[in-house]
Amino acid sequence: MAQLNYNHLRYFWAVAHEGNLTRAAENLNVSQSALSIQIRKLEQQLGHDLFERRGKQLVLTEAGRVALDHADTIFATGDELLGTLSERSGTVRRVIRVGALATLSRNFQLGFLRPVLSRPDVEVILRSGGLADLLRELEALRLDVALINQVPPRDAATLWISHKLGDQQVSLVGTPQRIGDTQDVKTLLVDHPIILPSMESGIRTGFDALADRLGVRPRIAAEVDDMAMLRLMAREDVGLAVVPPIVVNDELASGALQEASKLPGLQETFYAVTQLRRFPNPLLKDLLKTDVLQNAFQLV
Repeated sequence: MAQLNYNHLRYFWAVAHEGNLTRAAENLNVSQSALSIQIRKLEQQLGHDLFERRGKQLVLTEAGRVALDHADTIFATGDELLGTLSERSGTVRRVIRVGALATLSRNFQLGFLRPVLSRPDVEVILRSGGLADLLRELEALRLDVALINQVPPRDAATLWISHKLGDQQVSLVGTPQRIGDTQDVKTLLVDHPIILPSMESGIRTGFDALADRLGVRPRIAAEVDDMAMLRLMAREDVGLAVVPPIVVNDELASGALQEASKLPGLQETFYAVTQLRRFPNPLLKDLLKTDVLQNAFQLV
């Protein structure tokens, strides 16, 4: 196989980062036609299209995204060489792009990412958003994995792979002075205001069904779509929070909050969603190992 032409790769790299052939040609001081020819030669050598045209916009294909990741590493290595020989130090880093629901527990996200966060050769790009936004970014190859708490809809055009990471029992959590010695779920729901996730949450759906089975109508102190805010409200003793314990790890450990009672039949399930790709990010293998997933759910 012929050796890779790094001039061609450099041209591709410039266009990929610029997102526009005209601007890239101006920056490189070459004509658009010459730039297009060089990129076509690189595509021919690699055996894959690197861009697809959508209207006037150039969009990276999956092979293009993989090529860009390698090109970033290659040119960063060149900078590292220059830095080393001029007595400057640095570390070449690989990139993994992770999306997470804005409502997802930060403690869980940290636990999932911990194996790569400690590595000097890895850069983590973390984005948060709604389910539709995350799936759109995943489909456009701008994310390698999305962390969510429900199985996304799947059809023949979007082949999601939903890796079940684990379940967390949902509990009633509050300050020690509020809870006292009471552990009966029905009594707790009748006697105390409740802080709930928003209606869009799977936890909320399960909670409403549980309250109906118990024949109670809880006093709702707040509906919150951000687990971090729900956690703060519980600490401020606004009421009893309906949360998986992983959300309030630190407060449970310090005694600021305590688990009043588990809510029977109510769990939050966590998934890492990827897209079926020919060139998956190799760092995903490290994150989806069984022992890593167990650690992500470990309460410490």
